[in-house]
Amino acid sequence: MSRIQTTFERLREEGRTALVPFVTAGDPDLEVSLALMQQMVAAGADLIELGVPFSDPIADGPVIQRATERALANGVSLRDVLALVRRFRETDRETPVVLMGYLNPIEVMGSVPFASAAREAGIDGALIVDAPPEESHELVAAMKTQGLDLVYLLAPTSDAARINAIGEVASGFVYYVSVKGVTGAGNLDVEEVGGKLDAIRAQIALPVGVGFGIKDAATAAQVAQVADAVIVGSAIVGQIETLAGEGRAEEIAATIGVFLGELRTAIDTTDRVAEHV
Repeated sequence: MSRIQTTFERLREEGRTALVPFVTAGDPDLEVSLALMQQMVAAGADLIELGVPFSDPIADGPVIQRATERALANGVSLRDVLALVRRFRETDRETPVVLMGYLNPIEVMGSVPFASAAREAGIDGALIVDAPPEESHELVAAMKTQGLDLVYLLAPTSDAARINAIGEVASGFVYYVSVKGVTGAGNLDVEEVGGKLDAIRAQIALPVGVGFGIKDAATAAQVAQVADAVIVGSAIVGQIETLAGEGRAEEIAATIGVFLGELRTAIDTTDRVAEHV
């Protein structure tokens, strides 16, 4: 059983919703990223989504695009991200880490070498935005060989056929994009999200995380009523950008820790609509 599956099983038994923060590796630098990963776990994160810097992040809004640009300006590569996770694993062998990124850096390395290196580094899975299952058979096979999960996106526009196609290859969990648009965009309609999650769960027997548009404790609590995981990215990355821009990088880990603590409390004190997977 993978770390991701073990985590969601434990949370289901506890009747709790996962908190999944996203940060871009190397923003503002790799040392801060390591401290931030450690602090996020201490603040209640159940799984970490770690962005791999890429020059053309088509699914990301301006906040995360700028984070990627800062990391690339620091020379952060996919291999640096793998090394970062190896360092994280020196003190944390339990918290799942999922890479989020794009196919090009993996193709440069090669699907098989990437999957092997990811496994060795202690990574648990990947969400590759521009690698639909129909066009990434080599990557799917390589990840499965290494026992790594492949997480896929579903959107408000995903129909039954698309949900079924994703369900045939996804593992770990699926990521539901709660609004139309890029990261950081739009306003949440939790009732609408809940209805879509019901349709997804009718076809996919995996936990469903919800991201995009979760900005604060209030929206996190709303989403926690219907989702198996609350995924928060732009709201975190925006705070990192502000602090780093003000020359206060040493405050980033602690500040984000406080923010995640607020989200954790809000999630844990809301009433789930029903038991999910």
